Amino acid sequence: MGISPLTIGGVDIAPGSHRIIDLPVAPLYTHGDLAMAVHVYRSRRSGPVLFVSAAIHGDELNGVEIIRRLLKHAALKSLRGTLLALPIVNVYGFINHSRYLPDGRDLNRSFPGSASGSLTGRLADTFMREIVKQSTHGIDLHTGARHRGNLPQIRADLNDPETMAMASAFGVPVILHSRLRDGSLRAAMTEQRRPMLLYEAGEALRFDETAIRAGVNGIINVMRAIGMLPPSRRRQTAPQPVMTDQTVWLRAPASGVMRSLVSLGARVARDDVLGVIADPMGTAEQAVLAPNDGIVIGRTYLPLVYEGDALFHIARYRRKTATVASQLEQFQERYDQEPMSSDDPLDAPIAN
Repeated sequence: MGISPLTIGGVDIAPGSHRIIDLPVAPLYTHGDLAMAVHVYRSRRSGPVLFVSAAIHGDELNGVEIIRRLLKHAALKSLRGTLLALPIVNVYGFINHSRYLPDGRDLNRSFPGSASGSLTGRLADTFMREIVKQSTHGIDLHTGARHRGNLPQIRADLNDPETMAMASAFGVPVILHSRLRDGSLRAAMTEQRRPMLLYEAGEALRFDETAIRAGVNGIINVMRAIGMLPPSRRRQTAPQPVMTDQTVWLRAPASGVMRSLVSLGARVARDDVLGVIADPMGTAEQAVLAPNDGIVIGRTYLPLVYEGDALFHIARYRRKTATVASQLEQFQERYDQEPMSSDDPLDAPIAN
């Protein structure tokens, strides 16, 4: 059985080739051209077509580095099927260190887009036509917002068996059954009946070495699980992840300057003091108390808070909290000790 033809941006990609395709997007009002680059790795052997995308929010940088390392990974020599890698989807936001596009819209709330719509809608439409509709699977890479960090985690529709298998294979301890948001890429992929994962890790405009390493390994693990790469020869003892759909953002009970007392991944019990909010003079202080038992999977890094600001994102696991905490400790130790996949001295670990 022959391999199906593949054309992206009007360019035919032959089996066994690697091409970089520049997909034109709307030019700047200075008349300067912009393009969304797609790395296409195509095997001579048939198999899944996986897209891996980053910087849909232009200030979320970890995914850009994850894809750079992925494309240098030795495992790709054994590729079956096709890998579509897009390190910078929102090129406008990336240039301007911004989450949004110049029209002020969020690309991840604008899918499937429109060829005759706004700038954001047109970019979403290009991504759908050229990438999503040619793919069988997808992985989208994200971080927290500015001044807000996320523990490495997978968000996915766990009701779909194939998506569930991909999420389990990725290899991070925290997996959230996350509802679909209107206009999101995940919602558009679900509409197309294609499984997709969203990987969240780190903070906007910052590199996080642990999050990057976990992301690269996670993508390779998924590629093995869906038959794009052969099984690993290394014996891996990664613990089975624990899923939950119960998370809550703890919000500031008062305005002031917050001293955070817990870090990402911390195990907390109900009524534990997670931080203290004080006025700058120290004449009044108010404790920030955990509303329930759980694991801190997201937090703000900005000490200056207004009443109602989101401070700590807590995942509830009922009686499994201790298990998740133990798995997180093993996860951290693994990526602190694991050597880099590249022998290039220029690929030394990034200092956090």
